[in-house]
Amino acid sequence: MSHIGKFGLHGGNFKKPPQRKTRLNRSYEELTPISWSEYFEHKRFVDIDGNKFATYSLGNAESVLIVLLHGGGFNALTWSLFAKHLVKQCECQVLAVDLRGHGNSFTTDDNDLSMTTFTSDIISLLRKSYPDKMPSIVLMGHSLGGAIAVNIASTAESDLPIIGLVVIDVVEGSAMESLASMQSFLRSRPKLFKSLMDAISWGMGNGHIKNEESARVSIPGQIKNIATGKLGTDEFEEPTIETPVLTEAISEPQYSIDSIIEDEECGASSFSNEKSLGNYTWRIDLCKTEKHWPGWFQGLSKKFLSIHAQKLLLLANIDRMDKDLTVGQMQGKFEMQVLTRVGHAVQEDDPEKVASILSNFLVRNKFANPTGDFVRILPGC
Repeated sequence: MSHIGKFGLHGGNFKKPPQRKTRLNRSYEELTPISWSEYFEHKRFVDIDGNKFATYSLGNAESVLIVLLHGGGFNALTWSLFAKHLVKQCECQVLAVDLRGHGNSFTTDDNDLSMTTFTSDIISLLRKSYPDKMPSIVLMGHSLGGAIAVNIASTAESDLPIIGLVVIDVVEGSAMESLASMQSFLRSRPKLFKSLMDAISWGMGNGHIKNEESARVSIPGQIKNIATGKLGTDEFEEPTIETPVLTEAISEPQYSIDSIIEDEECGASSFSNEKSLGNYTWRIDLCKTEKHWPGWFQGLSKKFLSIHAQKLLLLANIDRMDKDLTVGQMQGKFEMQVLTRVGHAVQEDDPEKVASILSNFLVRNKFANPTGDFVRILPGC
């Protein structure tokens, strides 16, 4: 929908956009966490050699499979709103995965976050999840997840039925340049949160996630309770919600209670009447993953361009393009769309627009059939 359609017209004048709320003027209800079950049909755990990976799925099991890989520090629920919009626009199924060391996935070595290990995890998970007949696959990843998607396609394109690749807001040149300031950025984040709502309020207030509904479902999966080791999303789930396991149940390891080495910048929560469950901190300490950063992004552009599957690049800013991709885009080697008024978490900030772009990509390439809510748009330049 256009911005004209969103804001409407009255007397020939646009309505003023709603004033951006601060963390202090949001109501209790506006900060209440939302369950994954509002967006996905199933939550399952896949056991691979003693490693447990959480997955969320939705859609037509007989259609093309969209494998969704989140960015560093995020979790599978970053795709919640996007997935719900997508399955309304075209016939497909989605599988969102918590990467190793993130969300509700637990492994024998959560510190092994090399690109090789991430790639092996997802390939093994797909083979375990679809042992008889694997559907056609479109890999879609945001930031680190985009780099993993590229590496999977580059590594296993001949072995897996990968027909499409979608990368969101990660480009080798700008990613490598930003690594020098990454530690400073991470240390600028608050070290602790008093409650789930305090974390959601911070995420909304500082622009970490611009979409309030998305923040309410995804941010609880980014933090853990220091006292109990539980992920934020696990603390408000109803016990009746079904979470089937693909293999025999395995015990869930507890997080270590070590503090994140970051500057304290978060003020006291405004919601003192919320039942205290103990202080919260980040699920993963990204500061400690620094040794892996170069390996995540080196050679990304050339790998992306070498992949034979149909490719789509979504960016929050055209300035993120590097030389290799600029030349490749001019040669027509991939499609590209640049979204406006979004931050780095593109799929969270404007999930409906991203779903519309992807549904058009799928229908245009005859990977999926349109449904009643499908709206055809012109491909980007």
